[in-house]
Amino acid sequence: MTGADELRSLRDRPFDLLRELDRRARAAAQGKPEAAVSGSEWVGIAFRIGGEAFLMAREETREVSGYPAQVTRVPGARGWIRGLANLRGQLLPVIDLRAFLGSGPTSVTRATRLLVANHREVPAALVVDEVMGFRRFFESEYSPDLPPTLLRCESYLAGTFKRGPEVWPVFGLRTLLESPAFQQAAAS
Repeated sequence: MTGADELRSLRDRPFDLLRELDRRARAAAQGKPEAAVSGSEWVGIAFRIGGEAFLMAREETREVSGYPAQVTRVPGARGWIRGLANLRGQLLPVIDLRAFLGSGPTSVTRATRLLVANHREVPAALVVDEVMGFRRFFESEYSPDLPPTLLRCESYLAGTFKRGPEVWPVFGLRTLLESPAFQQAAAS
């Protein structure tokens, strides 16, 4: 069956057709033959903290939100806890991720966003400098190697995705939220 015949056979299944077109477009963009690009796809949210870019698994993030107009300080909380905010009717702690990692507070700008965690036991909204949208990778582009980072957050990384010269560290949100350092929110 030729490539055109294969596409014609998918015309009654639009989702499968779009998936095949996407696979072919990615293969063409990477300059690889179509057969070489296969495997499961991993989708993450790209974000920036300071001058570094990271990925977070889409499944670990419930939503991306703008910085709220009102954040209420919590007395006796560590400095990296900005306070509490009402996001869509849910009261969430607003955590300054850069400050938690020891790199100083995040300056709130028009690009500042909250990554709302998708975690059953630990509700949190993480302040990041910028969200750059979704990034898609094939699982074959994954490496368990941990790159050094300026923020020294290697203990919260879950590997990297590499595509050409780009290296994208994967930030493990679950690892962060369940870490003893994160769980100790009271100021000492």
